[in-house]
Parts: sequence; C-alpha cells; structure tokens
Amino acid sequence: MSGQVPAERAPAKAEQIYEYLRRAIVRLELPPGAAVQEKDIAERFDVSRTPVREALQRLAEEDLVDILPHSGTWVSRISFTVAEEGFVLRRALEVESVRRAAELVTEQDGASLLASIARMRVILAENRLEDYLEEDDAFHGQIARISGYPRIWKFINLAKVHLDRMRQLSAPVPGHLAEVTEQHAAIAHALQRGNAMQAELAMRIHLDSSFAVMAAMHRDSTTYFRDDTAPRSARLRTG
Repeated sequence: MSGQVPAERAPAKAEQIYEYLRRAIVRLELPPGAAVQEKDIAERFDVSRTPVREALQRLAEEDLVDILPHSGTWVSRISFTVAEEGFVLRRALEVESVRRAAELVTEQDGASLLASIARMRVILAENRLEDYLEEDDAFHGQIARISGYPRIWKFINLAKVHLDRMRQLSAPVPGHLAEVTEQHAAIAHALQRGNAMQAELAMRIHLDSSFAVMAAMHRDSTTYFRDDTAPRSARLRTG
C-alpha cells in the first residue's frame, strides 16, 4: 500500500492516532522524555504523516508532547503545577457531582458501582496495576452520569491529564490502590444509602489522600517531572 490516506478518512485516522498516543502517554507506556517518531507512527497506522501531525498537535495543546521544529517531538515531562491545578478542579466538580448523585441514585446504579469495585479487586488480585486507572475512571464517570451532569466528567478529563500520569506513577506504591478501592467502596455505600453528606466526605477523603501520595512522589523523585520555574524555552531544550 502507498501509505496515503484518502481525505475523507484523514480526520478519523488522526483521532485514532491521538487516542492511541494519549492513552500510551497517560499509562506511561510512552514515559516522560521519550522521543515520538512520526515515521514509526505513520507506518504503524499505514497513513501519511499528515494525520500523525494533526494528532501530535492536539497532544501539544494538552501539554503532553513538546514539538521542536526541525528537531523532533518528545513526551513532555509532568508538570506538578498543572497536575495540582487539575486536582483542585477535579475535587470541586466531583464533590458537587457526588452530592447530587446521592439524591438521584437508583438501586441499579448502586449495583453498577459495586460491580466496578469488584472489577478493581480482580485487577489488584491479578496485579494488573496498569489497568486500574481506567476502571477507576469508569467508577467516577458513573457517578457523574448518576448526578445528571455527565459533561462534568468530560471537563474533569480535560483538566486532569497531568494528574493521571501521576496517578499511574503512584499505582505501585505498596497498599495504595487497595486503600483507594476501599475508599471507592465507602463512596458507593454512602450513595446507596442516599446520604449526601457521607458521600461528599468519603469523596473528599479519597481525593485528598490520593493526591497526598502523589505529592510525596513528586517530592521524593523528580525524574519524570519538569522544573516549572524554568522558562519554557529551557524546558524544551532539556526535554
């Protein structure tokens, strides 16, 4: 095949490449500082470089890659400042979401949340830590849906991408995800009882304690993090 993509298929291919790369970056399969080769991606998807560049531009707008003209593209290092901002936005929106969900939750909703927690426990038992984040997000996304404001989760997803990479880094911390799972269970049980105050408190405890683990990792190791005090031009030169 020529590797060229018909014009009508290019947007779909660009979206596919974007989703593939975004997931790989968030899951740290493409770690901070890794080079991103346009040629390799184009060959993998059997496309020209145009949809690859479109996908990379979207990732650059999310601050997930750094594109240096005539030099190359690298996965950006994690910004603790941006991650913390994402955490603050997430906490505000999720507290509101869970409070409203407590007023609207059905028996079927409660069963669905508990099923999600059961899947988390299976993931932990099988030591598939790299898969936990997606099930975690599915649980929180369900709460947003129950609240009647499903777009809340869309906004949270946009705000928390640097936070997600920190969440993935914290996954191997001994006992962390087991504790997170029990915190999810506390949220689900409060929702099942329709107790908005308990649900809000459980959500605050969950989000605050999880971020504390991530913040400690940032203090202890800066390998994957960038110096947010440095000028952007200097950050780009150092990957």
